[in-house]
Amino acid sequence: MALYAIGDLHLGLSVNKPMNVFGPGWEGHVERLRDAFAQLNDGDVTVLCGDTSWGIDFAQSLEDFRLIDSFPGKKLILKGNHDYWWNTAAKMKRFFSDNGLTTLDILHNNCHVYGDYALCGTRGWFYEEEQTGHNEKVFNREVIRLEASLKAAGGRPILAFLHYPPLYTGYRCPEILQKLEEYHVERCCYGHLHGPTHKRAIEGTVGTVAYSLVSADYLGFVPKKILD
Repeated sequence: MALYAIGDLHLGLSVNKPMNVFGPGWEGHVERLRDAFAQLNDGDVTVLCGDTSWGIDFAQSLEDFRLIDSFPGKKLILKGNHDYWWNTAAKMKRFFSDNGLTTLDILHNNCHVYGDYALCGTRGWFYEEEQTGHNEKVFNREVIRLEASLKAAGGRPILAFLHYPPLYTGYRCPEILQKLEEYHVERCCYGHLHGPTHKRAIEGTVGTVAYSLVSADYLGFVPKKILD
């Protein structure tokens, strides 16, 4: 039994969205994901940190989730900025159930328990966006959702997962960083950064939290082991 994390699978089995247009590093990425996940075991848990499917609705994303469901272990899914298929928790759970997707669940306004740890998270927000009007409302909701997830930990040690990075070179999101520190999060994994922006990633301990970038192309499409 082990805990893994990877983000930004960007699957599009039912849509015309080849990822190799974003560079040779994405060549054959679906097959590489298949090969990597084949090394996991049925007792393992993988957190998928957003941007999982290019499908714009359940119908377009179904084949992507059938592929993910075929991988060993349980998968917990966060919302990313390109997850247009995302819906209410009740509708997503019904979609999984109706299609026999038995290894999938969502990490959203809740937490999941792994051993002694609480797995918490939300999408987050790109703090470089102007924090006014609609953006301000979305950002404030994300901070509230993160805190709701952290509170649900119930005093357990916490591992947090975000789609957007809460920090990278030249950038900080103070409100989210404050929540991670306030709730004594031990480690935070995040995605979203690709290609040339990998060099702006911050990994290692900042304050009291250890940070890890887990974008699929950054990891070579191999899920990162977080805990045994």
